[in-house]
Amino acid sequence: MQLKTVLNSIEKHKSFVYGEARWSKDATTVSIEFDVQARRNSKPVCSGCGRKRPGYDRLEARRFEYVPLWAIAVFLVYALRRVNCPECGVVVERVPWASGKNQQTHSYRLFLATWAKRMSWQEVATVFGTSWDSVFRAVRWVVEWGIAHQDLTNIVSIGIDEIQYRRGHKYLTLVYQLDEGAKRLLYVARDRTEASLNGFFDLLTESTISGIQFACTDMLPAYLKVLKARASQALNILDRFHIMKKFGDALDKIRAEEARQLRKDGYEEILKNSRWCLLKRKVNLTKKQVVKLRELLKYNLRSVKAYLMREDFNRFWMYTSPTWASKFLHDWCVRAS
Repeated sequence: MQLKTVLNSIEKHKSFVYGEARWSKDATTVSIEFDVQARRNSKPVCSGCGRKRPGYDRLEARRFEYVPLWAIAVFLVYALRRVNCPECGVVVERVPWASGKNQQTHSYRLFLATWAKRMSWQEVATVFGTSWDSVFRAVRWVVEWGIAHQDLTNIVSIGIDEIQYRRGHKYLTLVYQLDEGAKRLLYVARDRTEASLNGFFDLLTESTISGIQFACTDMLPAYLKVLKARASQALNILDRFHIMKKFGDALDKIRAEEARQLRKDGYEEILKNSRWCLLKRKVNLTKKQVVKLRELLKYNLRSVKAYLMREDFNRFWMYTSPTWASKFLHDWCVRAS
């Protein structure tokens, strides 16, 4: 099978035809070139208004980088026509395989962006004989195309989280769609403020916002406030990790206060070196910490009571029935108060 036949099968354009493949050699590299010609009597498309207009003249032939073949660079060679458009003036024609002044074809940019999900951008550049900037531009083009063609309707469940992307408390706000069969990243914004999350809801129509039934978040006040104001009908689901983290923070506060009080009253410092015995999960305790915990549980301390209440609350996550889970939570709150 000839290379021209392969190219016509995977990258065929209605108003253009491919010439035969040829070798192109210079001092350092070898590549394959395909001449591209406009079909006879076809009119060029204005890059401004997108309409077919009469031709004006031709520019010098330009090489457009295509997907490499057997690690050999492939180029489409075409002399762009200029069009005489009554609305836009004399402008360069629009071609279907590339956009603007970019000399990478759409297929090649998609190829680089796909590999950039699997390897670092520098590795992609090295393997395919291009530059880091070329990989960056390819990824940016794919992301911008995806945002422009993104369907933000029929969203039922969303997840909101933040990640630290740099030292010095530099965060990003992320919004995901969590529906069955449609799990995807919807939105990214700098920081973790109310404005960061409001930007997501600004992209949605009122009908889409009203269709959101579930929102899974952590306990960041800014996120909770925006959800209450913009999507109050959605059931806000708090994730287990952050709920149990609040338990840990409260337990550590009680332990520290009680340790200071015991020291002040002249009692034995039984809570000394006990922090991680109380905060860590049992399966993660060292042998020394297990011994220390057993010793602590013999004492009637507020810290011990708080530890036992936290451990008892873990049973809540095992319930599958909302009714029984609600009953357990009510009883637990009564005992805690």
